[in-house]
Amino acid sequence: MGGGIEKVTVIGAGRMGHGIAQVAAMAGYMVKLMDIDLGALERALNRIRWSLRKLAEKGRIEAGEIERILARIRTSTEIAEAVKDSDLVIECVPENLEIKRKVLAEIDESSQQHAIISTNTSTIPITELASATSRPNKFIGIHFFNPPQLIKLVEIIPGEMTSEETLRIAEEFVRSLGKEVLICRKDLPAFIINRILLPILDEAAWIVKRGEAEIAEVDSAIKYRVGLPMGPFELMDYIGLDIVYSAMREVKKRDSRLILLCPLIKEYYGRGWWGRISGRGFYKYLGEGAGRAEVPKELSEKVDPLTILAPSANIIARLVKLGAASLEEIDKATKLALGFPKGIMGFFREVGYHRVVEELERKMGYDPEYYKPDEHLEEIFKLEGGEEKAESEKMKRVVLQRKPPIAWIILNRPEKLNALTNEMMEDLDEALKNLEGDDEVRVVVIRGAGENAFSVGADINLFKGLSREEAEKESKRWKEIIDDIESFPKPTIAAIKGYCLGCGLEIALACDFRLASSNSILGQPEIRLGLIPGAGGTQRLVKLIGLGRAKELLMLGKKISAEEAERIGLVNMVIPPEDFDERVEGFALTLAEGPPIAFNLLKQAINLAGSYRIEEGYRFESEAFGRLFETEDLREGIDAFLSKRRPRFKGR
Repeated sequence: MGGGIEKVTVIGAGRMGHGIAQVAAMAGYMVKLMDIDLGALERALNRIRWSLRKLAEKGRIEAGEIERILARIRTSTEIAEAVKDSDLVIECVPENLEIKRKVLAEIDESSQQHAIISTNTSTIPITELASATSRPNKFIGIHFFNPPQLIKLVEIIPGEMTSEETLRIAEEFVRSLGKEVLICRKDLPAFIINRILLPILDEAAWIVKRGEAEIAEVDSAIKYRVGLPMGPFELMDYIGLDIVYSAMREVKKRDSRLILLCPLIKEYYGRGWWGRISGRGFYKYLGEGAGRAEVPKELSEKVDPLTILAPSANIIARLVKLGAASLEEIDKATKLALGFPKGIMGFFREVGYHRVVEELERKMGYDPEYYKPDEHLEEIFKLEGGEEKAESEKMKRVVLQRKPPIAWIILNRPEKLNALTNEMMEDLDEALKNLEGDDEVRVVVIRGAGENAFSVGADINLFKGLSREEAEKESKRWKEIIDDIESFPKPTIAAIKGYCLGCGLEIALACDFRLASSNSILGQPEIRLGLIPGAGGTQRLVKLIGLGRAKELLMLGKKISAEEAERIGLVNMVIPPEDFDERVEGFALTLAEGPPIAFNLLKQAINLAGSYRIEEGYRFESEAFGRLFETEDLREGIDAFLSKRRPRFKGR
């Protein structure tokens, strides 16, 4: 087993403890779960059984494994009995210094000398807690995130006296659970993730307290514009206001610059409105653990997400300067633990250094010392090449980001699901031309901005009022641009996340590889408008998936899942959303190791395959596309689409 550990004890069967016990048992460890409350232990085992059944339903484990996993978990109401033969003890009692120190002293007294003692504290420095034991060299922070069964990241925090051997064993143990490790190299209050998260939660509360926005507006902006799974208030209700307030109070005592601690949070805590567990928090719930808050998407434009997230930029600058973690580690960790699609620095990079500073300076009227832009803030943007990227992002609706050996071309119209305009297509072509002679860039990745779409195709408003001649001209021009993708001398990847329809799919078809998130939907639904693809789709699709499959997609206007697209050869790989960005980048980096000249010649040779009379096919397609602009059926299809009704085609 990991680090020579075979037996694990978890002290505390509450909201985190039972999940940690489950994860350890799933990895094959013998687990003792201890709590002084027999009822808490019974509830914990019921929750573990429920969780295992859910994992089995989703195919994450075999149904036959459930009883074997449960058989590895034993319960106890006595610390001495629970830890007597354990190799690793994980303390999970409430976030209170005195309670933790008392429990840790008892664990230390009853444990074997070789045993490692760890704490799942989310905020209290490890060195403070280690002093309650006689073995600070064998004491370490192992901080899981809620729910431990699902969140892939675990923070490991060595104290000032933690030995290298203890750190090594802890890291091996965490990796044996199938988790990613983030080592916090400085023993700071709240460590890394909570040091970033708590100011976000606090700022969300202040925005409401100051009357700048409503709770649902704040949550909607973070969910739908940033792409996090929950808004700040949803998340606090999920974690529990008792836990959030206790964590904030502990942090505030140790570092007054980390959060201001909004009175709204204290008020809700004092009223017993702790979230789902109490039936009411910032939202109302049917009962313990029941239901989810309703956060309307249409409210997302009411609040600029930057106003909520800006204070955490200062925190990141300090973490990097202190050497607690690198920017790359922080980005990866905030993807895994908090759900930032591109990492939190990915958000700040897109916003830009100057806007972050402007927002912090705007807030200095509330508290000059807290909101003052950190002196190291500019450095972290320079580390990320922010100034160079600012120059390359002049094309507003098509963003070019160079990160040699990869360049990213981003279709940047997320509010319209990256629907394409003539200007965007021209900018796409310009971006390709800029990269063609760039020797530092070996691979180009095209993707859509946001989490919901690669591109839903041409903006349908472009079609209204077009004559046959105008339609043919635009069809030929768009096809020429997509031809440039197909003939581009370097490998190209379409990173498909969400909808990939119409001309969006035509762009993807021209790329060398199509990697799709498992939540993607692909199709050529033009026929439902009384139209056909007009930028090479009819020809490229046949070459890729064959005549029969292509007819099925084109003539029925079918939209298919990523899994079906992979089965018929339309995409090369399907990737879970949570791993998507990382695995696309890994695929691109692997390609970038290849020989550029040979790649160029190889692409030309491959593209010639099956191209006999292809130009005739393209020419016919463009002419047919234009002719359709003389039909009543196309006008009917467009009107029906814009009116959100089913079209009534008449064959005229």
